[in-house]
Amino acid sequence: MMQNILKTKKGRYLSAAAGVATALAGGLTLAPWASADTPTSISAPAAKHRAETFELVGKQTASGEIDLGQKGASIGDQNVVHEDLYRDGKKVGDHSAICTITRVNPTALQCLGTFSLPEGQFAGQALLHLPAPSYVDVGITGGSGKYSNASGFIRTIPAGATERHFTVHLNG
Repeated sequence: MMQNILKTKKGRYLSAAAGVATALAGGLTLAPWASADTPTSISAPAAKHRAETFELVGKQTASGEIDLGQKGASIGDQNVVHEDLYRDGKKVGDHSAICTITRVNPTALQCLGTFSLPEGQFAGQALLHLPAPSYVDVGITGGSGKYSNASGFIRTIPAGATERHFTVHLNG
């Protein structure tokens, strides 16, 4: 049954949204989204907060299903996805994600993903419910390198069975 779930339109969306979980920059031309000086407390000096937004395209290069426990769709089954990331037609990084079924009927999946760019990595996670909406917002949960203080979210929109578009809203 897991195979049937993942072969449906909803399943393809899940596969595409699996990477969800997430977004990037690094070597990319970043467009400023907002910038402001905001005091963190009355006595503390103003801390500079920088926010950026940018677009990426993920093209799936590998995927697999892991049927754990009971045969067919059951709690703990997983879908693993790897994507190359593109900006303006040029490969700029990659993204991997794994979604685990946490409830079968109706289906819920916990998805975790990592985006890797030349200047560092950042991670995201989301709880997805099927049937899937037209987009998913994935929370950015941390990072390394340039993204060591990353927060924000990534909006992921499926664009076919093996492609999706990311709009990254990055703070920090």
